[in-house]
Amino acid sequence: MDLRKLKTLIDLVSESNVSELEITEAEGKVRIVKSAPAAAVAQVVAAAPVAAVTAPVVQAVADAASAAAPAAAPAPVGHTVKSPMVGTFYRASSPGAKPFAEIGQTIKEGETICIVEAMKILNEIEADKSGTITQILVENGQAVEYGQPLFIIE
Repeated sequence: MDLRKLKTLIDLVSESNVSELEITEAEGKVRIVKSAPAAAVAQVVAAAPVAAVTAPVVQAVADAASAAAPAAAPAPVGHTVKSPMVGTFYRASSPGAKPFAEIGQTIKEGETICIVEAMKILNEIEADKSGTITQILVENGQAVEYGQPLFIIE
């Protein structure tokens, strides 16, 4: 089973009144059981055996989130350009080419600032606001998710 799908299932069990969930697919079985606050335990076994995951109760998740909030970095100031799709982020059109955008560069709305490759198609991502690039939040060649912040423009 896909790791993202497994995480989504764990989150759903944690946020709901369901205490146990078991799913069987072609590649195996997954059983998620909600228990008292404890460390998450995961066993991944080959083929059809069960992979058991113990998810902490919702209150423990809320406590952890509130404890982590003060330690989080302050939100970047300025306009955030987010990825419109899942794919691989590239700052330039080819490995030896000059990057589309650099920190400190002034850009215009509609100007190409990066490429996100998805399913062997290179999608040019354009600035949705004019301004100056103050931060580049993703490394060249890094996988990006839908809605993930890529640039900060002021």
